[in-house]
Amino acid sequence: MDHLDFEKPIVELEMRLGELRVASNAVTNGDSEMGSEIGRLQKKLDKLLEQTFSNLTPWQIVQLARHPARPHTRDYIDALFSDFEPLHGDRQYADDHAIIAGVGQFLGRPVAVVGHEKGGDTDSRIKHNFGMPRPEGYRKAMRIFKLAERFGMPILTFIDTPGAYPGIDAEERNQSGAIAESLKMMPGLRVPVICTVIGEGGSGGALAVGVGDRLFMLQYATYSVISPEGCASILWKSGDKAAHAAEAMCITAPRLLELGLIDQIIPEPPGGAHRDVEQACANLRVALDGALGNLCAEPAEELVRQRYEKIARTGALAAT
Repeated sequence: MDHLDFEKPIVELEMRLGELRVASNAVTNGDSEMGSEIGRLQKKLDKLLEQTFSNLTPWQIVQLARHPARPHTRDYIDALFSDFEPLHGDRQYADDHAIIAGVGQFLGRPVAVVGHEKGGDTDSRIKHNFGMPRPEGYRKAMRIFKLAERFGMPILTFIDTPGAYPGIDAEERNQSGAIAESLKMMPGLRVPVICTVIGEGGSGGALAVGVGDRLFMLQYATYSVISPEGCASILWKSGDKAAHAAEAMCITAPRLLELGLIDQIIPEPPGGAHRDVEQACANLRVALDGALGNLCAEPAEELVRQRYEKIARTGALAAT
């Protein structure tokens, strides 16, 4: 597994523990001394995980949100939804693979799903453009939003992008206009909308599918108007100040919850979602199920009213 610099002591201990377990299994009658050593190392590993991940800096959390082994939208779709049927194309130009959209069943309830997809290996990352949508991706998302509203299906979005694609071809097809149209549409949707930042939530490319009744963040996700590197290059003319920028930008889940910009933090397994994808999915399933139960009981007019009030409170915070 790929690992970050601050994970190296943990990985080394895990490798040692794995070797001991293999050796222990190879002994027919077992080895009490070896079993004792395995127990000691396991306690040491648990303590090291707790110490390391309870004291992460904002920059380390940024790195964790970008972890190459971190589960993406496709992983959550496979784990959380049954009978998922992807829907393709914006009916205007093309199908953007950076956005996965479709309909499926969540615990027996029909829902619409829209999410950024970064890809898990080199080929898929290129196919999905590293999770950076073009205008047709946002127009596909809006098509699914309208479809969900027509059939009364709740909408679940998954945010994981460094930002919308900044290429010339995207600008030629009105990238900013597509984002603006989505931002205009989402507040007025007459069905429950739950948005979850599962990794990196960057800029308007994230916000375009992030306006809803509830905004959740995984524990080690980030959400920001610009990347720390981009902020550093503007303010200090150097990407070397990225760690300092991350500290100043308030982009981690606990800080955003404190500011009232998100509604709930979804806990991750010890060491991050990539270390136990099944548990990470289970935690998110519980949160989504609880929120949907409450929101689906609200009349459509009340959902829209509360959503606008929520946006107004965010605007008031931004003005201070």
